Amino acid sequence: MERTLVICKPDAVERGLVGEIIGRFERKGLRIAAAELRTLDRDVLARHYAEHVGKGFYDDLVAFMSRGPVLVAVVEGPGDAWSVVRQMMGATDPMKAAAGTIRGDFGTMVTENLVHGSDSAESARREVAVFFPGLRRE
Repeated sequence: MERTLVICKPDAVERGLVGEIIGRFERKGLRIAAAELRTLDRDVLARHYAEHVGKGFYDDLVAFMSRGPVLVAVVEGPGDAWSVVRQMMGATDPMKAAAGTIRGDFGTMVTENLVHGSDSAESARREVAVFFPGLRRE
């Protein structure tokens, strides 16, 4: 089983879409290995978005991601779970995301696009360790 990180962002929590988003992953056959509702602070966000520190959009991204609670989850499944999650999320810009994807069905703006998913197996390992450092394999 491969693991990946999913974050239902503040806009998903505010709009009451967390159940729908997680349900889609579960109906696909993925399993939730860990999940927690929490408000992210600057330190955690700096580790999570390390590659974006110093970029023009970074401060707005941190403000958005820390404005309210998020659901942070570890999702697991056979093969490349991260790739399955990314396809289910849809394009970053909801206006370009296909119908049937999370962002295509529910997204309204590129800067608040409901959900984050790791973009590679390597990123998934790093991101899971940032948010769930003590999580062990079963």
